[in-house]
Amino acid sequence: MSKLDFYVVLGVERNASEAEIKKAFKRLAMKYHPDRNPDDAEAEVKFREAREAYDVLSDPQKRAAYDQFGHAGVEGAMGGGGGGPGGASFSDIFGDVFGDIFGGGGGRGGGHRAQRGADLRYHLELSLEEAVRGTTVKIRVPTSVPCTVCNGTGAKKGTSPVTCPTCGGVGQVRMQQGFFSLQQTCPACHGSGQIIKEPCPACHGQGRVEEEKTLSVKVPAGVDNGDRIRLSGEGEAGERGAPPGDLYVQISVKEHPIFTRDENNLYCEVPISFVTAALGGELDVPTLDGRVKLKIPAETQSGKLFKLRGKGVKSVRGGPVGDLICRVIIETPVNLNSKQKELLREFEASTSAGNTHRPKEHSWLDGVKKFIDDIKSKSH
Repeated sequence: MSKLDFYVVLGVERNASEAEIKKAFKRLAMKYHPDRNPDDAEAEVKFREAREAYDVLSDPQKRAAYDQFGHAGVEGAMGGGGGGPGGASFSDIFGDVFGDIFGGGGGRGGGHRAQRGADLRYHLELSLEEAVRGTTVKIRVPTSVPCTVCNGTGAKKGTSPVTCPTCGGVGQVRMQQGFFSLQQTCPACHGSGQIIKEPCPACHGQGRVEEEKTLSVKVPAGVDNGDRIRLSGEGEAGERGAPPGDLYVQISVKEHPIFTRDENNLYCEVPISFVTAALGGELDVPTLDGRVKLKIPAETQSGKLFKLRGKGVKSVRGGPVGDLICRVIIETPVNLNSKQKELLREFEASTSAGNTHRPKEHSWLDGVKKFIDDIKSKSH
């Protein structure tokens, strides 16, 4: 399969400056980076293409070879899908650009950066009442924490890590391939810049151990499905004393038996009797703050909406309190005895003459008749 022209991939002219090429790559990396597009194979391919194009066009020697010979001129100098030649990672080769965008590894020729601990995610399910009013919840999270035996260094007690002789403590080594010179992670210390000769027996040189910890999570009032609470430094411990990651508590709200939430508003259905709908009356309607009276006017039709202002939710992001929207549903009587059925037949007969009592029914029937007459007239 032929490759796209690298200038086309980045969307720049062939005489584009180094700054324009870098800016174009930043734009594409921000759009297609896998961290921003999880499980999106197409975005991953586009990011890899942009990365490969930048690899060549940002290097004057590679760019000159590419301009003269095309893809054939740089085939031997480009790495595979996961990194550069010899296993060099993307952040090893483009640390300056990648770091500008995502805060990743150091610049070219710079020293190593300790591997920060991974971020963790915890799924927290709340009732609607807890989400609206706020609460404090205790959670237990399996994670890794700094080893207390070696204080996170990974070295046996009484010893210390030593400077890596291969990279001199830089964490990176320079690789020469023809007239190309590239940096890659040091294979001896894996980028840490240090070697542990006597690993800690408790953590086996990792500087961290597995543990389950209990955390208290304060949930602010007004959170909703999909909201996240960030607990800084409560993620996985970093390697050998590096900073820990963060814990993200993902909120989901259980289905409520009465209310449905839509942003700041609450919705509920209120069943009413045929008599109440026809003659009017008052109902006790539940809210999250207790019962309130809802006045039903006479001749209310099924599906009519009533708004109770300020009885909804105040969002965690601020703004006014939402409303409670009540939708009345006229309930058809069931399990009628013979006398009740006869009374309904008499009532039906008394209201069937004219269109005074059932205007919608009669207007609908008139509309149906006109529709059918129009069809008949067009067919002749």
